[in-house]
Amino acid sequence: MSKLVVYFSFSGVTAKKAKKLAKKNSADIFELKAKIPYTKADVNWRDKKSRNVLEYNDETSRPEIEEMPDLAGVDEIWIGYPIWWYTHPRIINTFFDRADLTGKKIHLFATSSVTGIEGSVKELKESYPDADIVDGKRL
Repeated sequence: MSKLVVYFSFSGVTAKKAKKLAKKNSADIFELKAKIPYTKADVNWRDKKSRNVLEYNDETSRPEIEEMPDLAGVDEIWIGYPIWWYTHPRIINTFFDRADLTGKKIHLFATSSVTGIEGSVKELKESYPDADIVDGKRL
């Protein structure tokens, strides 16, 4: 049984949690990177014209990913991300859209100092009903 932790991190907080989770579960690890990296200005939630605000307001937004992980032979995946605007960044939707998750057990984890992961889990389950999302935890 092969395990993989896939994560997107802007500030490094999610990366630290992902590395601990991978070690704890004897899993490989893969960082999702945006083809156009996010800058500090891009994630300024107070600026209504910042990149993450514009992406949040556009449900069809799918930021390009630099490279996708090889999921062949992977049975269990942990997918991690920071909570932006009370939910997951749209790059997570890009991953779900492009990945073949057939037969894979999926655990979600998020980092946030205030907002829980429940809204994100609900959105992802509704958007990807064929994905076997078994749980979600805020770390």
